[in-house]
Amino acid sequence: MAAEEFPPVAGIDISKPNVARVYDAFLGGKDNYAADRAVVEESLRWNPDAAKGAQANRAFLRRAVRTLAGSGVGQFLDIGSGLPTAGNVHEVAQAVDPDARVVYVDHDPVVLTHGRALLENSKTTAFVQADVRDPDAILGHEKVREFIDFERPVGLLLFAILHHVPDADRPADIAARLREPLPPGSFLAVSHFFDPGPAMPEISEVCRGAERYFDSTLGSGRWRTREEILEYFGDFELLDPGLTLLNEWRPTGDEPGLPPVLHNTFAAGVARKP
Repeated sequence: MAAEEFPPVAGIDISKPNVARVYDAFLGGKDNYAADRAVVEESLRWNPDAAKGAQANRAFLRRAVRTLAGSGVGQFLDIGSGLPTAGNVHEVAQAVDPDARVVYVDHDPVVLTHGRALLENSKTTAFVQADVRDPDAILGHEKVREFIDFERPVGLLLFAILHHVPDADRPADIAARLREPLPPGSFLAVSHFFDPGPAMPEISEVCRGAERYFDSTLGSGRWRTREEILEYFGDFELLDPGLTLLNEWRPTGDEPGLPPVLHNTFAAGVARKP
């Protein structure tokens, strides 16, 4: 189905762009509307390489999930999962462990509708509609409790989601609450817009401009410092190479080449609960 023919979903205002659908458009997906594509088109006008950031984030997702599944993690909680696309978490994890379970969480009803139709099954995958800003609702959700055994290690995945949580909603506290019930041996994987600050003043200024643009179009998007992002991991122990630039986290050669600005404005890390 062509993007122009993507049918509206009841109760959705298709005149306003949406984070999950804009991300889908950046990845070349079809589950988006004209308002979402307009954000992508404008972004590409002032940064022709903008789409590569989304692609590099998906490449990091694949590397991180393979690493966790290879470490014996057989269950994953993917919060802010976005619309289904190539290389979904359960596909990557189940290539290592066919019995791996994944619960996808997103607040967007479009994501829920398409995720349930395309990916959900009764044994290994489930979709839950919930907002990352309400971690207790996620942790206490019936489906989460059914699919995730909190007595065994869990892979908590927060890919490109916390930078859409404003400071007023205290993203570090949200991450702390989500980490709390995880048993020892669990992992947290995070990717996040990154502001290198005074060390790279010109790139930092680009981050400020991008932040203003995202705020005016999507209502969210924060480029945070290294110290702010490190807070999300709490006392978890970062795996080598630590919190680093997106493409520098255990590269395998499947990372899209990022130009200098994008390379320095997206950070990622994976940490283990001791």
